[in-house]
Amino acid sequence: MFERAKRDGVITEKQDKNKMLYAFLVSSLFIVILWIIKIAEEVSGVGFSKLGVYPREVSGLIGVIFAPLIHGDFSHLISNSTTLFVVFFAIIYFYRSSAYKVLAIVWVFTGLIVWWTARESYHIGASGVVYGLLSFLFFSGVIRKDKRAVALSLLMVFLYGGLVWGVLPIKEDVSFESHLFGALVGLACAVAFRKSDPPMKYEWEVDEEEEPDDTFDDTEDIDPDKVKIDDDANPKYF
Repeated sequence: MFERAKRDGVITEKQDKNKMLYAFLVSSLFIVILWIIKIAEEVSGVGFSKLGVYPREVSGLIGVIFAPLIHGDFSHLISNSTTLFVVFFAIIYFYRSSAYKVLAIVWVFTGLIVWWTARESYHIGASGVVYGLLSFLFFSGVIRKDKRAVALSLLMVFLYGGLVWGVLPIKEDVSFESHLFGALVGLACAVAFRKSDPPMKYEWEVDEEEEPDDTFDDTEDIDPDKVKIDDDANPKYF
């Protein structure tokens, strides 16, 4: 769907709308899955917390995969849902080719580092993923320095700059380790994928000056010494 845009370096309005719709649907689907899991937990009466990361226990490794899908209560889920939607949408829309790779790396490596180093307790919730993706979006703007990446980076700071305090051990019941290591993994991804998803121009950005000049000036590059004069030409009287 985006092959022509990639070849020409220009994205059409229709392609842009398709990108936006795709990002919206994928982000919405992920949030819906989180809510289905939480509702199923409440309805079944079975706590899913033991599917979280439990550091340095082999059984706790299952949380590397499942911990971001589990939330302690609905307020925990609500607090993550909006931010998750925004960062999912942003990374899929602006960094389409690297989005899923970054998500997988943040998801898995954050969980593994938490399992290896964090306090002995069940660590659950998608906050580590949130911090990882936010970190990726912010540092991608700092590293790439193209105007869209920088604008997105500043927007993330404006919306979620206060989350920086979450990487500190301020609250006993908050997994600051997930936040901290998620942010560090996101930074590493921003460096690793800095050359992926180069910025493309939109049709409305293409200036007329960029179009090739097809006009031909027949007086250009004429060497007067090579001009042949016909001596037999009929005289002209004025």
